Amino acid sequence: MPFVIDKFFIEKKQRLFLYIIKELGYTQKEAQRLIAKGRVLQNGEVISKAGQEVEGEIEFIHFEPTTKGLKPTYIEKEFVVFDKPSGVLIHPQNRNTAYSLIDELKYQYGKDANITHRIDQETSGLVLCATNKTSERDIKMMFQERDMQKTYLAMVHGEFKNKIIVEAPLLRAEDESAIVRMVVKVDERGKASKTSFKPLKYFPELDMTLVECKPHTGRQHQIRVHLFHVKHPIVGDPIYGQKEEDIVRFLDKELSEEERIKLSGASRLLLHADQLEFELYNNVYKIKSDVDFEKVSLQLLSM
Repeated sequence: MPFVIDKFFIEKKQRLFLYIIKELGYTQKEAQRLIAKGRVLQNGEVISKAGQEVEGEIEFIHFEPTTKGLKPTYIEKEFVVFDKPSGVLIHPQNRNTAYSLIDELKYQYGKDANITHRIDQETSGLVLCATNKTSERDIKMMFQERDMQKTYLAMVHGEFKNKIIVEAPLLRAEDESAIVRMVVKVDERGKASKTSFKPLKYFPELDMTLVECKPHTGRQHQIRVHLFHVKHPIVGDPIYGQKEEDIVRFLDKELSEEERIKLSGASRLLLHADQLEFELYNNVYKIKSDVDFEKVSLQLLSM
């Protein structure tokens, strides 16, 4: 498990955050953040104030990365790129999450390494990760300034005939029901969003098209919602293009794999982060996934 509980005995009364800095090797910012997250307990009670003086036994909950042997496909001194398999989380959902990509990164490159952007759990493909705090800041700034060009591949329902650019504002629903907490929709009140699409290959026997997708903005579920908006939902999407009751069943983990295949066309979301293009520290990078997504998709659809 990536989250473990260690016990420590503080012999002399002192401020908690100072103990974590001096004895456990964290920075002041990291120590204060861990305390704020409720990671330190004494006698079963969470200590939430960084400046609180403590002595005696404490319990410290911390992240201890594990590995499944996933190696980065591209390595530089300042960053690495993983080709994430579908089904692997980027970060733990909670303290019971057994494994996520951040495990591999920190296991191999240490606690200062960090993931700089996200893709959905079921989306496969390239994830850019910083190996130190400085490159993390610079890469995240690059994303913020939209200096990163990302190319995805998607298998969609129907014949996608022409190149198009979709500019449709996206709004994350505010209702607190189980569905809309993760559903994004096209809405004039939403944030400006733009995606370019180009059909690559139509498969008439499946009535599906392999499409190249280039997001110009970075909204949550942007490619999925824009494709659904133009009536070409992604094959395997359990949310966009599905009936409300089936979305609830999926979110509640009550939808069987057979039912999902029947409803959406596949047992996973057929979306793949295929290429990254960017300039960093005066070098231009164009990194392509090693995965043959067309082949993977057709194999999955033939099962």
